[in-house]
Amino acid sequence: MEDPTAVQHEEQSRTIVGKHERLPPTPPGSDDSASTTSLQSDDVQIPLPPATSIPSQVLDQDRKTPDAHVPRDPRLIRLTGVHPFNVEAPLSALFNEGFLTSPELFYVRNHGAVPKVKEADIPDWEFSIEGLVERPMTLSIRQLIAEYEQITCPITLVCAGNRRKEQNQVRKSKGFSWGAAGVSTALFTGVAIADLIRKARPQKKARFVCMEGADKLPNGFYGTSVKLNWVMDPNKGMMLAHKMNGETLRPDHGKPLRAVIPGQIGGRSVKWLKKLILTAEPSDNWYHIYDNRVLPTVISPEESANNPKWWTDDRYAIYDLSTNSATAYPAHEEQLSLVGGPEYYVTKGYAYGGGGRRITRVELSLDKGTSWRLANIEYPEDKYRDSEQYLFGGRLDMSWRDSCFCWCFWSLSLPVSDLANSTDILVRAMDESMNIQPRDMYWSVLGMMNNPWFRVTISREGDFLRFEHPTQPAMIPGGWMERVKKAGGNLANGYWGEKLGPEGTEETVPEIAKEVSMKKDGLSRSITTDELRKHDSEHDPWFVINNEVYSGTSFMKDHPGGAQSIISAAGLDTTDEFMAIHSETAKAMMSGYHIGTLDAAAQKTLSEPEVHPANATSEPEPTFLRSRVWTTAPLHSKQIISSDTRIFTFRLAHEAQTVGLPIGQHLMIRLRDPVTREAIIRSYTPLSDPQKTGYLDVLVKVYFDTTTAKGGRMSQALDALPVGHGVDFKGPIGKFEYLGQGLCTISGVEKRVRKFVMICAGSGVTPIFQVFRAVMSDKSDQTTCTVLNGNRLFEDILCKEDLDALAQENEDIANVLYTLTKAPEGWEGLRGRINGELVEKHCTRDEATLIMICGPESLEKALHISLLSQGWTDDQILFF
Repeated sequence: MEDPTAVQHEEQSRTIVGKHERLPPTPPGSDDSASTTSLQSDDVQIPLPPATSIPSQVLDQDRKTPDAHVPRDPRLIRLTGVHPFNVEAPLSALFNEGFLTSPELFYVRNHGAVPKVKEADIPDWEFSIEGLVERPMTLSIRQLIAEYEQITCPITLVCAGNRRKEQNQVRKSKGFSWGAAGVSTALFTGVAIADLIRKARPQKKARFVCMEGADKLPNGFYGTSVKLNWVMDPNKGMMLAHKMNGETLRPDHGKPLRAVIPGQIGGRSVKWLKKLILTAEPSDNWYHIYDNRVLPTVISPEESANNPKWWTDDRYAIYDLSTNSATAYPAHEEQLSLVGGPEYYVTKGYAYGGGGRRITRVELSLDKGTSWRLANIEYPEDKYRDSEQYLFGGRLDMSWRDSCFCWCFWSLSLPVSDLANSTDILVRAMDESMNIQPRDMYWSVLGMMNNPWFRVTISREGDFLRFEHPTQPAMIPGGWMERVKKAGGNLANGYWGEKLGPEGTEETVPEIAKEVSMKKDGLSRSITTDELRKHDSEHDPWFVINNEVYSGTSFMKDHPGGAQSIISAAGLDTTDEFMAIHSETAKAMMSGYHIGTLDAAAQKTLSEPEVHPANATSEPEPTFLRSRVWTTAPLHSKQIISSDTRIFTFRLAHEAQTVGLPIGQHLMIRLRDPVTREAIIRSYTPLSDPQKTGYLDVLVKVYFDTTTAKGGRMSQALDALPVGHGVDFKGPIGKFEYLGQGLCTISGVEKRVRKFVMICAGSGVTPIFQVFRAVMSDKSDQTTCTVLNGNRLFEDILCKEDLDALAQENEDIANVLYTLTKAPEGWEGLRGRINGELVEKHCTRDEATLIMICGPESLEKALHISLLSQGWTDDQILFF
């Protein structure tokens, strides 16, 4: 029977939360006044979850996978291709949500398919407590809620692979490339595992609690173990949770029941829990033994694959998290103006410890570690310790507890002049046991627990400083480590791939590349395109890596990511994805599956993906774009608009074909680097009207190489294309769509607006222009539009004639304003940069207004902060 007291507290917490859930989340700052939306009770404010929008649609990538029942947020960055689902949020988006993370941006680590659980079946979901206990039990979630005390705690979960891509840049590990956002925090509600174990009465020889989930994988169900004495220690806070931020667990986060093990790696927090098994020894589950370990750095991938003893030595198992930190701001590729800008810049980031240990200091260095500056630290977790109340149906179980289960936020205001005289920002954290982040990386086979100093490089480019993070997650290019490695630097040399030269100059230290053979010795079979196409399904799938053909049939059952990963690649060139994700061990295994080499004709076909021309015997496709596959269109013409701006026109498959792009969305363009043949992929919003037939126009600003910096790879590659050359397209992508008459959708949720405030800079005008044109071209649409278009020079203004013409025809609902930082004599428009003051002067804030922003990240970040301070909310601001 359900506890009426718990029900009453549940209703009270819902009522209080309901009063606050419309408030936007605020990024954490360096003082107590900047925190997430909070609940005030007895003069104590506690952070509440950020505004959430439950995804309602299954993404196209998931429709043909075993996860076709799971709606997901498109902002998440996929780390392992289509399936299984392993993702992190963009670091800035994660950090900006504040202390608590929404379920849709919470990182996900799935080893296989997500179990399908119907809402009606949740109360009857059962799990067992068995093994070395006097009273084996089977409980349902209904019983768990009715018969045991419910508690609520804020807990940070961290994947052991967080920051792994840095290790993969040094030497490829056996793990995929996490960035620095494999960390998230939520309020979990459930029951202390100790309460359940006590009732089952553990036997004296029981020393470990093994856990097993419902996710069936190639090597059995996922499982792991922790020590029994940890489980029974109330300071450790280990629990079984059925709620996350006040709502039922979502499918990717363990719906309907999961273990939550604070202070330890996320791999110990088993999802979709079905069994608690008390044993005398650690778990013998395959995933407990062959995952979540830090083997000695001298152990190579080959040695670890050939000698199982390294995996069965429990000394190398990971439990407590290591001390770690990362920088969120300055963000990757953020630019800071040295002319007319602020005198100080506030750097911000996160830090966390392991085993319940508090982070006691965070330090920054601008001189490569010679001297350090002490940062300010904010501990939002402590606010819960001062409150005794019920939240989301559980008692806030924090007032008596000294353990720290959550991340904290650091910040430090630095003189811009000091940044201008430095080449990098180094960050390190220390916990209360004096565990401090090391200077250098400890590389290991699985690439886990990476926690060296977090380094952001600074490059001076004219009147700007440009910042680079170490890496970008998954296959996303960028980061100083990639740049140094491509220049021949040895990232493991103790100087971040650089060496101090004779007069303090920095020079790269060459690194000898190591090659792993993926071909079978003596094999000379030549494979044609027709042969490859016969194996493009789940029946005997073949795939291509670097023009070599491999059969995945015999490995489908044993593939760690499940058969779906191989099926999705059938008949395709998967070079980019395979080489970015897989370890040296996996590469060394490939010779066993090697069946031949593509012939010259097949190589040409795959290197320049097929064009699908309409013909007399086939039904012509009405639209050009495909969301799951790349389609190709030849370059028809190139119009030079200015010294660095072009309009590229591509010919579609037939004269009646439209591009198939909803208003407000964009597409991806893929080219091959002419030198390295690496894929270059960027998103663009076409200039042409979506209803235009036969052709597609794309406006591109070309960023040329300079004497001090490399230019844009994609824009320069496009500029070098000869007419007639094919280019690959995929789409639509984007979270915004304008439906007309003031109705739009954002992430699938309908929103009605009466006014758009459209802010753009440079080539960021294209998505703004697309929406503006749609509104102005429909004479029955009375949605008003104010455009603020910022540029450096008059000749930098793009689409000006078209914008002015549309505004002149619709004077009653349109207002287009231009501002220049270097205006010519006689300029009658605005002067200066776009900032919050300019927006406030020309735009009136109300609930029916949506601000749309597209421009450099530095502009978007600055405006975001200014708009929030003016009272605008996050749901009124859209970034393209």
